[in-house]
This record gives sequence, structure tokens and C-alpha cells, in this order.
Amino acid sequence: MSKISNVLVVDDEIQIRRFLRAGFELEGFAIHEAKDAAEALRAATLQTVDLIILDLTLPDLDGAEVLERLRAWSSVPVIVLSVRSNEAEKVRLLELGADDYVVKPFGMAELLARARAALRRKTPGANNESVVTIDRLRIDFAARAVFVDDERLLLTPKEHQLLQILGKHAGNVVTHHQLLKDIWGQPHVSDVHYLRIFVRKLRRKIEEDPNRPRILLTELGVGYRLAVPGGNTVKSR
Repeated sequence: MSKISNVLVVDDEIQIRRFLRAGFELEGFAIHEAKDAAEALRAATLQTVDLIILDLTLPDLDGAEVLERLRAWSSVPVIVLSVRSNEAEKVRLLELGADDYVVKPFGMAELLARARAALRRKTPGANNESVVTIDRLRIDFAARAVFVDDERLLLTPKEHQLLQILGKHAGNVVTHHQLLKDIWGQPHVSDVHYLRIFVRKLRRKIEEDPNRPRILLTELGVGYRLAVPGGNTVKSR
């Protein structure tokens, strides 16, 4: 990573902040810390921040409200950390504008992979990358073509659209609601069975073992994501 990315870690537990600082600094990131919502919002306003790691349980304000306030004026990537694994809560946070959601306890390697994916999507020009390669899958956006092991796949228009959307957000979860709205339209945002059918078909075409997917991963009750491009597969929880 040529440019040093500035990461703001927001957590009231000093041990967590120290753990995250050590992990990110080892990978060449610059770290800023905030122990509560007031410090976090001040830092995000006054400093150059490329990524925010936001704990939901803060002493002065719920993390969800911090996220809402940030999204009123900023598109900085935000990865939420929480002990809450409730699926409805994950969906709510993602739809409020979180880029990703990681449940405690977590591995540093997983968090770093998701951080890099979020930063790639927000880096100028990153969303215009012409090709994304994930394991044996290659998506060529400019040519509107998808390859597995260099063999071009024959996909239906909706299968192709699904892979295009997930490819543009590779490494990060896209909710059922967003996928259904973008592909089938607003009247079908509750028809999750549409997605299950198409994901099942796609896995037969892109996975070595569709029953143990490594490329197209499920976030139970929340949505789907493609594995992190150019890195090790991040296993779905």
C-alpha cells in the first residue's frame, strides 16, 4: 500500500485499542484513537481519516447513532465491531451506512482483510478497476465477462448482474435488501428466495465445491459477499 492510510479506532476498552493499534501498525497503517463518541466525531471532523473501526457500545452514545451522524456528511468507510451477533442488528447497521460488520471476538487477519477491502472500494479509481480476481474467478467489468480458470462462463443477465454488484463490493457484505432492490426492483425486496436460487446456480458455476464455497460467501440472515480479492479467503461466519 503506497499511501499510508489513517485508521480511527473507536472503542472504550483500552485493551482493544492497544490490540488494534499493534495489528494495524504492523501492517503500515497510521492509527488514531478515540475512547467515546465525542472524541470520535471530533477526530473524524478535524483529522484526515481513511477508515473508522467503530465499536457499538460506547459510554456516551450508541455506535449506531455515531454512524448516523457520520453518514450525514461523510462517506468514510466504517467497519462496526460488536458483541451483538443478531442478524437484524447487522442488517440495520449495514443499511445505516456501515461498510462491514465484525463480531467480537475476531481474528486480526480477518479484520485487516476486511479493512483493505473497504479501503480499496473508497480509494479514488478503485471502483473503476476493470478486473477483479478472486481465487479461480475473474470478473472483467469493462468486457462484461466472467471467467473461471480462464474459461469464459455463460451467465444469464441476472447472474451476471449479481456477480457485477458483488464484485464491485468484493470483500464486503451486500445485504439481501440491496441486491434484490438493484436486480429485481423495489417490489421484490422481500423475495429472498430469488437470491438463494441464483446464488445456488452461481456456486455450481464458480466454486470447486458448491457445498463448501470459498468465493461466494453467505452472511447468514444478512446477505452475501465475495471473498477478498488477491488474498486468502475470509471464511463466512
